[in-house]
Amino acid sequence: MNRTAPPRISTAESITRHEGSLDRLWVLAACLAVAWPPLIAYNVPPSATFFNQAAAFAGWGAFLMCLAARLPPHTWPRSPGLTSLLGAFAVLIVAAAAAPWWAGLPLSLALSSIGVIAGAALVLLIAACTSEAGLSRPAFDAFCIGLVVAGLASAAVGLLQVYAPGAPDGDWIARTPTIGRAVGNMRQPNHLSSLLLWSIVAVVWLRERGRLPDGVAWIAAAVLVDVIVLSGSRTGAVGCFVLALWGALDRRLSRRARIALILAPVAYAVLWLTTLEISHLTHLVFLGETRFSSHGDISSSRFAIWSNTLRLIAMHPWGGVGFDEFNFAWTLTPFPDRPVQFFDHTHDIVLQFIVELGIPLGVLTLGLLAFALRVAIRQAIADRAEGPPVVRAALVMVLMVLVHSLLEYPLWYSYFLFPAAFAFGLCLGRPSREAAPAALAAAREATVHPTRPWLLAAMAMPLVAAVALWDYSRVVVIFAPPPDAGPLEDRIEAGRHSWFFAPHADYAAATTAEHPSTALPSFKVATHYLLDTRLMMAWARALEEAGDDESARYVAQRLREFRNEASASFFAPCANAAVPAAEVPFQCKAPTRRFTYEDFR
Repeated sequence: MNRTAPPRISTAESITRHEGSLDRLWVLAACLAVAWPPLIAYNVPPSATFFNQAAAFAGWGAFLMCLAARLPPHTWPRSPGLTSLLGAFAVLIVAAAAAPWWAGLPLSLALSSIGVIAGAALVLLIAACTSEAGLSRPAFDAFCIGLVVAGLASAAVGLLQVYAPGAPDGDWIARTPTIGRAVGNMRQPNHLSSLLLWSIVAVVWLRERGRLPDGVAWIAAAVLVDVIVLSGSRTGAVGCFVLALWGALDRRLSRRARIALILAPVAYAVLWLTTLEISHLTHLVFLGETRFSSHGDISSSRFAIWSNTLRLIAMHPWGGVGFDEFNFAWTLTPFPDRPVQFFDHTHDIVLQFIVELGIPLGVLTLGLLAFALRVAIRQAIADRAEGPPVVRAALVMVLMVLVHSLLEYPLWYSYFLFPAAFAFGLCLGRPSREAAPAALAAAREATVHPTRPWLLAAMAMPLVAAVALWDYSRVVVIFAPPPDAGPLEDRIEAGRHSWFFAPHADYAAATTAEHPSTALPSFKVATHYLLDTRLMMAWARALEEAGDDESARYVAQRLREFRNEASASFFAPCANAAVPAAEVPFQCKAPTRRFTYEDFR
């Protein structure tokens, strides 16, 4: 029996159809990419965010596959800004690849970083191709729907954490570590506030596109601002002024949207005062009352870590301390005025690149990023397409996360890096008014079919997520063993063969050995992941047992600078003046040799 062949759909017809209506598959995939990762509360040690990051890889792979399947054949964006940003990514990938040989970074940590940066580059490229093909609006619509879902769901979690602190179970809804503060399922108030700020931009965009009624849009925006208040995030407060700046400068927005955005800081202040009054009347704790007071360190130790970082840059101006080696170098460099927390990042993207890459490469990387941002701003200003311009809304999202990156490090998490790369890619693709005619002309004799290289590349992301999940299970059994788990030594040995997480196995070996000196090779790996109190005490003891008293004293003195309660017992004998000088423990003595962190690689 003959069957009628399905009609062939041209790319031009596809573009026209998608401009008018949303593809449900795109929306579903966008929700997997944007909403799913930040809503995962469940975690197992040793990492509290691994499942969120793996979900970002899987979800973004699904979304990119949907986009790649609609791109015309042989699509490749030609934008100087895109080339510049890819150049910055290339510098970082080369620095990460060289770090195991030049700076002693464990190969597994280098592979993890390379994988995340490569994933971000792929998101950036397919987003720019989407803009090139004239599909930026429907793609951005789906992306914004995912952000609104993520924002409203995270806002609900935040409200429960503050007003019903007994409700969170830790698996579906994360428990807040600080009573009276909303942290979302990401467990970080600044991350929650940045996600909610992105969601507000998405609400405004969807309202301007006619996909959200006015009443629904303004109520959703008010709820999102309220939870930003409950997060107690000063970064969130600054973000409200970025929203106001968008409203003041973008004349393409409707009058109502501009007024609402300009009033965002006012809404924040009103909701802050309202929440303060409610807390007084109900005797609930509102952390924002103390977060914005004049008491304590308003910078949360950032001024101190920035000062230390500048001194490190002065010590190592040309080559830097090595990619991903800031924690190792900073912890093992004398800083009597250091913050008491163990920092694994400078909390400023500019200082981070310069201290780790050195001034020449760091400035080159930042210059490439700045040039790409300049191109995006110029394209946003020049956008004359009909209706609300995608580039301007996407650029606001990029600026939001860049402001956050000057105070913290959200881009070190894939569930922030990938959305930021997508928004940046839409900004850097050629404006649709130039791209659409070329795409339509090429589509006259072509049928819609996947652009195979992009599709295959996108398919790799869920595969990477699956491999990482399996690889992570090899170290989970060390810290959360099942009932039938084997001996700890066997589990540690199996974990050492992990491709991405081997330092966790070496950390366990270094901190559980009865005689730490027997685990000295493990310290060569574990100390490059994160030096903390427990690891430093074990390392100092291991060096002393091995007969390297000078190195042991140096490590102990660096630990002492942190003034950490967890190390109080370790240094307790030093307060006993009655102990004869010959019997004073090694941790109480200063080394007689000069050391640098390079001596401990």
